[in-house]
Amino acid sequence: MTRMFYEGTKDYLCRYHTILEEMIQGMTQAPTGNSITENFIRQMIPHHRAAIEMSRNLLVHSNWCPLRRVAQNIIREQTRSIAAMEKALACCKGPENSRQDLELYAWQFDRITQEMFCKMRRACQTNCVNANFIREMIPHHQGAVEMCENALRYCVCPRLKPILRRIIVSQRAGIRQMRRLLRMLE
Repeated sequence: MTRMFYEGTKDYLCRYHTILEEMIQGMTQAPTGNSITENFIRQMIPHHRAAIEMSRNLLVHSNWCPLRRVAQNIIREQTRSIAAMEKALACCKGPENSRQDLELYAWQFDRITQEMFCKMRRACQTNCVNANFIREMIPHHQGAVEMCENALRYCVCPRLKPILRRIIVSQRAGIRQMRRLLRMLE
């Protein structure tokens, strides 16, 4: 059965998929080296930029105040996080990690991101843009939590650790909030 979408929903979904594919390309093609700190930051910045763009896309297509506040908070938090990561990247030249740690980190990172990409591509698409956004953003946030937890298992620049912890706390709170809103919609 073919699903019929409203024009606004089509616009929202087309933009979402463009942002998603740009995020995937940015994360998978980010230059990596001998530092988990630098690798994490280079791969997480496109992830955060995508969340900002996805939130802006929602703001164009939704008037539901509770979810608009969530999107505005994502824009604010992830913009701050990008600035903090860029500052850490400029200050943290190292530590270099062992080949074994780099491989283990990368293997887990790839597992996390492939699962996240798959879930985001398969997010339920309906004519309810609000529900679509939540179903797309929950795996995005969960991926960020898991990527941060993965990085914290290794030797990373001390300036990065509080950033990782803040991402974990804010993304978990966002997931809880979005799940509550999704239950309201259903």
